[in-house]
Amino acid sequence: MKTLPTLLTGLSLMSALWCAPAAVAQPVVKDSVLTTPAGMSLYVNDNDKTTPGKTVCYGPCLMLWTPYLAAPNAQASGDQGFITREDGQRQWTHKSMALYQWVDDKQPGDRKGDGVRSVWHLAKP
Repeated sequence: MKTLPTLLTGLSLMSALWCAPAAVAQPVVKDSVLTTPAGMSLYVNDNDKTTPGKTVCYGPCLMLWTPYLAAPNAQASGDQGFITREDGQRQWTHKSMALYQWVDDKQPGDRKGDGVRSVWHLAKP
């Protein structure tokens, strides 16, 4: 039987692996929402409003929500900027809210993460 610390270490490793997507380009507006350049929907979490300039999505949260990371040389403009995650990676923001992709969105235009747990919403310009 695995102990709680062993399980937590496993979750931490899974989170670290999940949280390692390639850095990407600035978000764009498609069909009145922010998306990746490939058309995948981007989301914000209401709980991030309590910690401006930071995100609360760590640990198990990262198994469902992928941070939308910025390339090291990316330049912010307008309402878009960056936060620095605990692991040192830069994550895109919109109006200071961290941007994420939802695990169940499989094709451009999918919006299955909107309303999850009543705190995840499509990022809108």
